[in-house]
Amino acid sequence: MDGTLDHTMIRVADLEDSLDWYETHLAYEEKDRYEGDDFTIVYLGPEEMHEDGAMLEITHNEGEEPEVGDAWGHIAVRVPEGELEDRYQQLMDDGVEDYRDPESCGGRYAFVKDPDGHEIEIVQRDPDEGALWSLDHTMIRVEDADEALGFWTRKFEYDEVGRWEADSFANYFVEPRTAPPEAMSVELTYNYDGRSYEMGDAWGHLCIRVDDLEGDWDRLLDRGAADYRDPESCDDMYAFTTDQDGHEIELIERDLEADSLFPF
Repeated sequence: MDGTLDHTMIRVADLEDSLDWYETHLAYEEKDRYEGDDFTIVYLGPEEMHEDGAMLEITHNEGEEPEVGDAWGHIAVRVPEGELEDRYQQLMDDGVEDYRDPESCGGRYAFVKDPDGHEIEIVQRDPDEGALWSLDHTMIRVEDADEALGFWTRKFEYDEVGRWEADSFANYFVEPRTAPPEAMSVELTYNYDGRSYEMGDAWGHLCIRVDDLEGDWDRLLDRGAADYRDPESCDDMYAFTTDQDGHEIELIERDLEADSLFPF
């Protein structure tokens, strides 16, 4: 199973406001767009993103106001080492609301919010590890760390590549075994107090690029993954499973040389 993280999907209330925010502040460009009868999907990312870098998928459903839950945490974007404070100040100068500045985060990272309240962490990385503002990781909250790690390591053959354990919570980072440094990771956050989370609908799903949709889907089912939306129910274009906490995970085959990023 290839297992490259292809994109993270979020839902937004105003498509044009969201596109303007990401294009203005993170210099994202529109990679492709699909117009449905009552919804629009747009893929975004840095102009010079790596072919294994993850895109941001923005979905707008007409007439809907998405609600942000706390089961999804944030996306993280990259800036070069030593540029955190300057890049954060640049966002402030451009009119982005001050949410969690570098000083409040010990000078290690910072946070802003997009127009819908999606949290965006800013992390420092080696300049060779992906384009400016490229997606570094997506954080999701889990209610059982052992189950969550087991899900990703057994179902998708991911490796645990990092962890940070504090007094009240722990963060675990997982990614494909052969992931290049430009690829996105998944951050699993586990709070020790046994709390539960609300999913909301403003965060949509993670998407994993696979080589063989039917074969990899069958392999996931053999490993006990949830049969949520199988390939046949999705016109054999993609499929969805869920993790132990109900986070949706899309599987898709992607022809990087095709004229369109969409399989429609």
